[in-house]
Amino acid sequence: MSNMGLPKKLTEQQMKFANLLISEQGRKTATQCAIEAGYAKDSARQAASKLQNPKLYPLVVQYIGELREEWQQQYEVTFANHISELGKLRDAAREKKAWSAAVNAEVARGKAAGLYIEQKIIRTGKLEDLSTEELESRMKQIIDDYSPILEGVEFEELKEKVKTDTKSQNVEHPKKPLN
Repeated sequence: MSNMGLPKKLTEQQMKFANLLISEQGRKTATQCAIEAGYAKDSARQAASKLQNPKLYPLVVQYIGELREEWQQQYEVTFANHISELGKLRDAAREKKAWSAAVNAEVARGKAAGLYIEQKIIRTGKLEDLSTEELESRMKQIIDDYSPILEGVEFEELKEKVKTDTKSQNVEHPKKPLN
């Protein structure tokens, strides 16, 4: 392929399009970016498409790729960046005496650091009210749900352990007869 017909550098309009395409990603379409960069409204859609075609505009496509990589590095979410930013937000909220915002930022830092574990338990009855079959079914469901953290423990083994623990509790605390 001959590079004779390809320009050696980008125009201001092409650079503006590429910058808008990356900075407004998710908020504006490529067509809207082309219009804002100065391309005619009636042909902006075609211009946006062509500018993103590496065969037609390799320099523009390369520039878009470089900008995208630069933005990803600049706005990369890492643990350290996230914790640091939440700390800055907390400190700014403290300075403004916005205690609720400061507490929320600190809690968010704690969650990001793994200091909090959110659990939601929905209770729909008592275990004592369940039949043996319902209890076993529920136990199997819980084991299935939590199997990733129960390494190497089989259902039957866990069932036996629960039965053994239940029997030992009944021996230690026998039920009093109702009179």
